[in-house]
Amino acid sequence: MAPHGWAQALATVLAGLLAMAAVAALGLWAAGAADLPGGAFPRVVAATVVTAVGGAVDFSGHAGGLAGTRAGLTVMPLSVTLAGALVIAWAFLRPLRHRAVAGTAELAGRAGRIAVLWLLALLGLASAARQSFEVSLGEGVLDELDEILGLSPRVGFTTDVPLTLLFGLLWLAGVLALALLVSPGAPLPGRLLRFQAVVRPAAYAMAVLLLACVAVGVVIGLVVAATHGHPARTFAVLLLGLPNVVWPVFTLGLGATWDGRVEGPFGLPMPRLLDEVLRTPDVSALNLRTLAEHDGRVWWLVAVDAALLLTAAAVTAARSPARTPAWRHAVHLAVALALTVLAVCLVGRVSASYGFSVLGIGDLGGALSGELFLRPRPWSALGLALPWGLAAGFLGALLAGWAGRRRGRGRGRER
Repeated sequence: MAPHGWAQALATVLAGLLAMAAVAALGLWAAGAADLPGGAFPRVVAATVVTAVGGAVDFSGHAGGLAGTRAGLTVMPLSVTLAGALVIAWAFLRPLRHRAVAGTAELAGRAGRIAVLWLLALLGLASAARQSFEVSLGEGVLDELDEILGLSPRVGFTTDVPLTLLFGLLWLAGVLALALLVSPGAPLPGRLLRFQAVVRPAAYAMAVLLLACVAVGVVIGLVVAATHGHPARTFAVLLLGLPNVVWPVFTLGLGATWDGRVEGPFGLPMPRLLDEVLRTPDVSALNLRTLAEHDGRVWWLVAVDAALLLTAAAVTAARSPARTPAWRHAVHLAVALALTVLAVCLVGRVSASYGFSVLGIGDLGGALSGELFLRPRPWSALGLALPWGLAAGFLGALLAGWAGRRRGRGRGRER
């Protein structure tokens, strides 16, 4: 029994890591990272997987005694994160698929074995995710300074191993807990069975909602790649950061506001419209109003969000016990949507910066310095999610009840 359990745990960990590494490698290859010097590509893939599970990667730089560099990056490549989460959740639940009830000790044992092997794998990845690069200064004055002063700036990255292990373990715990919470057929301990009818329908609907946003993004991305050129860049976004785009955009359709700024050579992995709004001297507010000043079609986001939420509400009502009042459906969906929006606000933040200076003079030529960030206003986003969830939950319950009555009358006429 124990060896078999360890074999299943090993298969779960390996499957998740291979899925994440494959998605990360393809995305980085499409982004051109395969051409990095010094055989750095595998180490960059390892660092990408580490950041995808919440790990901490530290950047450093130096350029001799007369110059200085700075660099920083805070972002989760959520396409990689999603791939690993789906595979690990599926592998964790598969041996339990024919069970109605599972003991607490059994579930804890399965999760514990996976966690031990997961930490060992993360330790190996974190140890491998370190590299340094020499930065080309280009041509002109900067190139002459390089020859005269021998600057040769270098930047590199290393992994904060303790933080990576801590956040990686928390990420795994969240994935396993959500797998049990969301999956309709996953067995639970007997003491928790009474809660599944209350929690699971709305949780499942929110998972479907987020995956539906990703599916819509994939379709749009494929159309863009086929019709607008630059297919490699588009596929890089799809494989590395598609949820980083579509999930914040979903919150924008609810009326949420994100603050951000883009400066220098950086660009957000988002549609050009969003980049245009944020590329200003000061911090910009990103919301439906500011986007509509550039393109009025963004108001369609409200209709798309309404359709997605009504579908999610109908799914919640269909999976809930019969005779559940509509107001209770509304409350369940409102709480689930608020928690979902909070999760998007936590994982959707982006921050990146790089700078190079000589003798204390920064941004020489304007080509070697830049900054971007994107952060939400979480409290206003949560405040908007609650009424959206209440309205959609109530209407979805009424629609599901009406559809159920029609099906019942139809079956009655057939008899």
